[in-house]
Amino acid sequence: MAPGTDLAREEPYRYVRPTLVEPDWRRLPGWHGVTAEQWRDPQWQRAHSVKTVAQLRDVMGGLLSEAFYDDLQADRERFATMALLVPPQMLNTMVPDAPPDDASFLADPVRGYLLPVASDRDPDWPSHPHAQRDSLHEAEMWVVEGLTHRYPTKVLAELVSTCPQYCGHCTRMDLVGSSTPQVAKNRLVLRPADRQEAMLDYLKRTPGVRDVVVSGGDVANVPWPRLEAFLLRLLEVESVRDIRLATKAVVGLPQHWLQPKVLEGMERVARLAARRAVNLAVHTHANHANSVTPLVAAAARALLDAGVRDVRNQGVLMRGVNATRDSLLDLCFALQGEANILPYYFYMCDMVPNAEHWRVALGDAIALQDSIMGYLPGYATPRVVCDVPLVGKRWVHMVQAYDRELGVSTWDGQQYYDPIRTLPEAGRQWWAARQAVPTA
Repeated sequence: MAPGTDLAREEPYRYVRPTLVEPDWRRLPGWHGVTAEQWRDPQWQRAHSVKTVAQLRDVMGGLLSEAFYDDLQADRERFATMALLVPPQMLNTMVPDAPPDDASFLADPVRGYLLPVASDRDPDWPSHPHAQRDSLHEAEMWVVEGLTHRYPTKVLAELVSTCPQYCGHCTRMDLVGSSTPQVAKNRLVLRPADRQEAMLDYLKRTPGVRDVVVSGGDVANVPWPRLEAFLLRLLEVESVRDIRLATKAVVGLPQHWLQPKVLEGMERVARLAARRAVNLAVHTHANHANSVTPLVAAAARALLDAGVRDVRNQGVLMRGVNATRDSLLDLCFALQGEANILPYYFYMCDMVPNAEHWRVALGDAIALQDSIMGYLPGYATPRVVCDVPLVGKRWVHMVQAYDRELGVSTWDGQQYYDPIRTLPEAGRQWWAARQAVPTA
């Protein structure tokens, strides 16, 4: 059993209705004088996002030691594949009940994926030998720049290569955000208007596509007039029947989706979608119950009131963050019961570089899926899925062959690999002998 799972527990999960709380940001020295009005201002949130180690020190003051800041800086220099960008909304959900110290901050699950430190990384296998920058080969499937046609009836439209927050495990680390010492990012070349025009032209010429995921990056970073104009034109394409907007910002920057001008525009889009009988949904990204706050619930409710059919969550299964039965159910009940957000998927963490300390073995993911069954309504029970390179999303129980000693699973002729630290000794030795990497 991989570290971080609790599947040996015999007692059933005990449901207690959660109370959503907006942690008091004034407990952090750098925000002691920030007003509620400032906190609810999306421009203030963006302007005060943490982008450097020095800015984190300005917020935390002396609550964290120099050893922690050194650990964070070492990660930036040696391992980080994503630029540092943490909005105040998300930083405030770390150690929500008290001013943090080193131990509580290091143990915090939200910190674990937004502010990884060098000591978090696997000391022997920070990357799997088969890790790749574009682990899902999405760019190889571009039919025009930014438009991935991976499934027969579905496409992914990447309108922008930035987000309001950067997660360390990002599957699009090859493209999204600023470069790091480890990763010189690829870049979108076309002007946004030209890229969108090329996407719309392809969809008009390809009537077999009925489902469009509009993403990036994050659609919250597309200026609303430009996004609305694209969506209204997308709704003119007769074959399109489903539109999904992908945005971490419902959770990470709910202030954006609470802006009157954005909600008024969303209502216009939703009215046209309803007239055309097109399903319009928003997909967000929450990985731990602590990040589901009253502002998150308010943003989801506002989107539903504007006419969006569903707000759904697509989390990532990560060791140390949510890879236990109880943490998954806590998150799902907070989302479904309190925030009007439907639990939808939990993805296996993709095989990008320096992600091994987050990844969970397939066998543990299957056991986790089994362990959460029967607690939530069927429609709100999330599916644990593996996004298999060159194959696509597959429920974890759909694996066709699984060598647990070597951690190799086979799906429609393609392979996915367990983290080497989770393998039995013989499996670890097998990989070490072929990679010239010492075992623990």
